[in-house]
Amino acid sequence: MPQHIGIVACSAEGAALCYRTVCIEGAQFLGPHAHPEVSLHTHSFAKYMACIDRDDWRGVGELMLASAQNLARTGADFLICPDNTVHRALPYIESLSPLPWLHIVEVVAAEARAQGRRRIGLTGTRWLVDSDLYPQKLEAVGLECVRPGEREREEINRIIMEELVRGVFRPEASAYFQQVIADLKGQRCDAVVLGCTEIPLVVSDETSALPTLDSTRLLARAALRRAVQGTQPSAQRAR
Repeated sequence: MPQHIGIVACSAEGAALCYRTVCIEGAQFLGPHAHPEVSLHTHSFAKYMACIDRDDWRGVGELMLASAQNLARTGADFLICPDNTVHRALPYIESLSPLPWLHIVEVVAAEARAQGRRRIGLTGTRWLVDSDLYPQKLEAVGLECVRPGEREREEINRIIMEELVRGVFRPEASAYFQQVIADLKGQRCDAVVLGCTEIPLVVSDETSALPTLDSTRLLARAALRRAVQGTQPSAQRAR
């Protein structure tokens, strides 16, 4: 049987996209309408934001750990968190976790390397983009990380926090991301990380000046591969 996936959710739209991807794309491995068992737990998003606003990353980690413990009780075999920003807190609690985690940034970095990328643009919340999380993980696999300018970071953060996490998807937001990504292309980037799990709802390869590394769907697909490892026919594994 496939392993049971536990989703440690934070913001609703990113978690919903991740869950939907697991359920829909599970059919590629398991047959029509089939997908691994999935459980999801989330605290109120306000609790996460209260910790983040006061720069309390241990507090963020404690929320993640409490979700992990709840999911372990439901029978989950491993955990994913479809939120890039809160991965800043994972080092505080990973050793205490009752279950192993798939790290969203490591998943994205591995995909970028597999695609032969060299210089990666980064978009996401200001708490993510200002941090060393992506630069460190990308540099560990030999890749460069390029951040947008300060003004662009602030506007991206505003769009994410005032619009995307609230389910508001405006053409103006998509246009702004397109311009930022075009600027990153002008800085010799050869791909861009959609490093907030809501960004794929307003940006796609079809609208982006650069190939996108969709952190939400990449994490979901990595979770699917882990969940079904050893259950699919050898020919399918080879693909």
